[in-house]
Amino acid sequence: MARLPALFGAGMVAGLAYIQYQAAQAGNYAIDIFRRASDTASASASSIFQGGRGIAEQISLGWDKTKDETQLPEWLQKILRLDEESHSGGQGGPGGEPPKQSRAGPAVAGAAAATTGAAFGYEQSPEEDDRSHEQIARDDQMMMLTKKMIEIRSILQGVGQSEALTLPSIVVIGSQSSGKSSVLEAIVGHEFLPKGSNMVTRRPIELTLVNSPDAKAEYGEFPALGLGKITDFSQIQKTLTDLNLAVPVEKCVSDDPVQLCIYSPNVPDLSLIDLPGYIQVVGEDQPAELKQKILELCDRYIQPPNVILAISAADVDLANSTALRASRRVDPRGERTIGVITKMDLVDPRRGAELLADKRYPLRLGYVGVVCKVPQSASGLFSRSRSNLTNIITKNENAYFSSHPLEYGPESDLAVGTSTLRKKLMHVLEQRMASSLAGTRDAIIQELEEATYEFKVQYNERPLSAESYLAENLDSFKHSFKEFSEAFGRPQVREMLKETLEQRVMDLLAKRYWNQPIKDLTSTPFETHALADLPKADPNSLYWQRRLDASTSELTKLGIGRLATTVVANELQSQIDRLIASSTFSSHPYAHSAIREAAASILNERFYSTSDQVENCIKPYKFEIEVEDNEWIKGRESVAKVMKKELRACEGAQKQLEERVGKRKLNDVTVFVDRVRRGEIVLEGDGASGAGGFSSDLLQRGREAVFLRDRAETLKMRLLAVRSRQCASPNNKYYCPEVFLDVVADKLTSTAVLFLNVELLSEFYYNFPRELDVRLGRHLSDAEVERFAREDPKVRKHLDVIRRKEMLEMVLQKIESLRQLEGRAKASVAAERTASAAKQRSKGWSIF
Repeated sequence: MARLPALFGAGMVAGLAYIQYQAAQAGNYAIDIFRRASDTASASASSIFQGGRGIAEQISLGWDKTKDETQLPEWLQKILRLDEESHSGGQGGPGGEPPKQSRAGPAVAGAAAATTGAAFGYEQSPEEDDRSHEQIARDDQMMMLTKKMIEIRSILQGVGQSEALTLPSIVVIGSQSSGKSSVLEAIVGHEFLPKGSNMVTRRPIELTLVNSPDAKAEYGEFPALGLGKITDFSQIQKTLTDLNLAVPVEKCVSDDPVQLCIYSPNVPDLSLIDLPGYIQVVGEDQPAELKQKILELCDRYIQPPNVILAISAADVDLANSTALRASRRVDPRGERTIGVITKMDLVDPRRGAELLADKRYPLRLGYVGVVCKVPQSASGLFSRSRSNLTNIITKNENAYFSSHPLEYGPESDLAVGTSTLRKKLMHVLEQRMASSLAGTRDAIIQELEEATYEFKVQYNERPLSAESYLAENLDSFKHSFKEFSEAFGRPQVREMLKETLEQRVMDLLAKRYWNQPIKDLTSTPFETHALADLPKADPNSLYWQRRLDASTSELTKLGIGRLATTVVANELQSQIDRLIASSTFSSHPYAHSAIREAAASILNERFYSTSDQVENCIKPYKFEIEVEDNEWIKGRESVAKVMKKELRACEGAQKQLEERVGKRKLNDVTVFVDRVRRGEIVLEGDGASGAGGFSSDLLQRGREAVFLRDRAETLKMRLLAVRSRQCASPNNKYYCPEVFLDVVADKLTSTAVLFLNVELLSEFYYNFPRELDVRLGRHLSDAEVERFAREDPKVRKHLDVIRRKEMLEMVLQKIESLRQLEGRAKASVAAERTASAAKQRSKGWSIF
């Protein structure tokens, strides 16, 4: 009775000792086993049973042998320190043969490591496997080649639409609900494709995956939309949904592709194209030709050299697979078609194995079975962390396929799992791209020769860029502006402002001296003081003195500051518009608007301060104006010229009326209007509907003719007065209001011009070129400069030829370097194989 507990305790201690020993072995092989755990899960499971039998054998060795081993804690020290003894602990007996005790060690250690990882929640990367050094080097080289080829493909997409300048992509086809979106999202690791029940995918989605190991975050970009980096994949999904739903319902599908690039350290370098799914029955709210449109769209993309990824569900007979039927039409030998069987967990394992090994629909690239769904138990974890979709799906697949080792084990030689599919896609795409590289190189050389010839013949090899074009045009415009600024100075401003004030003087004279108060055709003549009596008027007459003072006050107080500043600012803006119209900027709406806004911003900024300065400087003239003899003589000559000009204008307008109405008819209606004015004819009403046998329009022409005749007679009379001796002296200013008002206008002009030149003109000439540099130079981004240059059709064509030539040269250089890199890769692999064979031979000789 006393020995039974001792024997039981000895057995427990023996088991603990063996486990401790195997844990030491696990410490040596942990890192390597973690990489191989995904592919050796079934072997590890069987090794657990072998380890159990080894434990039983160790128990039978007895208490004495295991006692010493339980007292040695070196296994824990080896695991913690990772010293050299732990790395060399697997080496044993003579001749390099491991000791019998440790032959089962790696298997048991692998099981222990896998179990430990699962217990602590470690996730095994689906890319980690038991590849040899040669295979690892080859795969790394393959990834580098694929990445560079995808980069070349992206460049070629921007060169032109030539089919010869294309590298293959992987085109994903399949029926609706066959699992296309799930497969793509499992490869990417995120839900990002449109979801919905009513055919959400209506446009091809050109998806480029770029492996970026140094990226701090995963993100996507839409190159054609310019939305920048999008790190939220739900936002990518929303954008894709909006772009697809933008296709009208009556059209349903469009061949305009959506370009999406995804950068992540967790994705392989791939170029994929997702197409709308095939349908069997057209819905009531869908066009009748929808099924045919989808077939035509998919057939256009699955042509050579593209690789076809035919998606079929496992619960559907392959004979009914629309994707396989479509691929057989364009690829009857199955040389560029990869079959993907989804939903493998919905069928019996034997049935699934038969599908993957199908001989009735053979494919050179074979079939891959996947289970691309998130298990219910992991849905909560996935909702909290959106970055582990691939890992969750891979673990679920490993659990399912490893639970059926007879059907899907290593001995079955069947390809299963998303990680296997990713590797196959990378390998096939690399091979296809490499095989089409030579043909693409020849096509690029031919296209480059044509572009070079066009550049030489049409443009004489004249270099041009958007930046140089903008700088050249900007310098030319500045040169024109400088010429204008030198020609438009104080004399021109004075002449322009004086002409404006002279017109105001004419308006005042007409208002207070010349116009007769005629209200309508029925009115009677009305004259309180006839203008013809002015030369004989009493010098002390308050009527004429007050009329002149009121006219002078109205002229000086009408807001000369605002008026003068407005006139000059409008003229400057008009001159800028004329400069734009005569320059190359006339064909550039953006530049046209930017230049006008630059001028307007400076003028608006200086407007109020300039107008206030002018208004302050002319304030003395609002109260008292002294006129010198030389100013009077100058004003007398000036107003005579203005009145002659006004007289010629009246006579010209009178002549135009005669030509339009007829001299005789116009004379008749003029006589009628004069008789009405003198009261000889009394009209009923206002004559709006005609009178005296004349129409209302003709009566209006008669009024105009009478007004012009009277104005011409008044001007002739006042010209004689201005030239008379009475108007030779400023003392008689009340007899000659025309001369006095002209002198006042000249004084206002001279004073205003001084401040306009300093406050507005000089500031504008100084700041305008600098504002142009800001708005059309440093302020513009590269995209805006490019858009500006391409607004001109001739320049756009020139730039396209240069860009095409440069991009073709760059692609050709990349292809040449890629071919050299591929040659070095093949040589490196061959050397690796030779070294490995020599090493194996040396080991064989060492045995003998």
